[in-house]
Amino acid sequence: MNQYRSSRIIRDLAKLSFDYVPEKLVHREKQMDKLCMIFRPVLESGVSQTALLIGSVGTGKTATSKRFCLDIVREGNEIGRPMDFVVVNCRQRSTEASVLLRLVNHFDERFPDRGFSTMEMLRALRKHIESRGIHLIVVLDEADALLRRGASDLIYQLSRFDEEKVGGRSSLSLILISQKYLLDLLDPASLSTFRRANVIKFDRYAVDELRDIIADRAELAFSPGTAPDDTIDLIADISAEFGDARFAIEILEKAGMLAEEDGRSYVTAEDVRTAKAFTYSVVTRSRIEDLDIQRQLVLLATARAMRDRAYVTTGEVEKIYRVVAEEYGQRPRGHTQFWAYLRAVSGEGLLETKVSGDPSGGRTTYISIPDIPVKALIDMMEEIMSETEK
Repeated sequence: MNQYRSSRIIRDLAKLSFDYVPEKLVHREKQMDKLCMIFRPVLESGVSQTALLIGSVGTGKTATSKRFCLDIVREGNEIGRPMDFVVVNCRQRSTEASVLLRLVNHFDERFPDRGFSTMEMLRALRKHIESRGIHLIVVLDEADALLRRGASDLIYQLSRFDEEKVGGRSSLSLILISQKYLLDLLDPASLSTFRRANVIKFDRYAVDELRDIIADRAELAFSPGTAPDDTIDLIADISAEFGDARFAIEILEKAGMLAEEDGRSYVTAEDVRTAKAFTYSVVTRSRIEDLDIQRQLVLLATARAMRDRAYVTTGEVEKIYRVVAEEYGQRPRGHTQFWAYLRAVSGEGLLETKVSGDPSGGRTTYISIPDIPVKALIDMMEEIMSETEK
């Protein structure tokens, strides 16, 4: 029984899974178009193709390859060119034998996991493909892990799968996925099968792109109105440091689950900060203790101003800073020095600032604390500063 079935917030947890492939990938249209262009000859002429997808973690390489394969298989079946695809994670299967076993098991789950050479498994794979009359696209994810184990020969065998065939259509194409440019890891024979023009780059997502991705995934997975705009903005700002959509989706999922556990009807900024702290936190007690008293006062004032909010203005923080400074027996500094302290604390990664335009044409600086629940930060700082006073 699905424990989220009657949820007020999360209506479809599967849509937040890393394995979920949306019908449309936000901000990966160019990469999809290039894959379609590269593989068009497979559909039109039955010619094998190869491609290399390169990019950092969370930039959509695997999802794009899966979406492309699903689409081209559907299109091939519609025009009478049967196709299929297999995705192999080479970090989990980092030997030639284990990769080939995964490919053969795609067609025959009962194929023995030992006792056959790589050439015998290649023959078994060829037999399955030919008996079904299909064109198979093999996707080797994290392919650099495989190549570092000296598996160039397998890449060569797969990329030249139909070399001995005379006439007729080819039966296998190959997509490699890697965080790094890996063509230099191939031996000359294997490298000759790859066109350098078929390298597709996946840049890290910008903050606006992450916001669109999070909003799209929240619309798919959450009930309407349960992920407010400022919550989505905060997740995008947090994730922009890495440009990682997986990281953003993980925070969205954890924040939604935290809101569920506390019985709320929507996700708050505090849920997001708590989710970020669970996932990856840079705020530690020692880093706060290393700040001088004035910087500590600025950080405490920011935390107090942010209760139940995702962002506050510098003007709001400066007002509370003056109150906090007097509370701890310190003389509040002037506006210019306050700004200097604020920038210094931001430079430490303990808070973030962003400038945004307003309807009057002016510019307003907004502050967020993305890395830790503000209540936890307030409690920690008040304890540290009380100990300092003694």
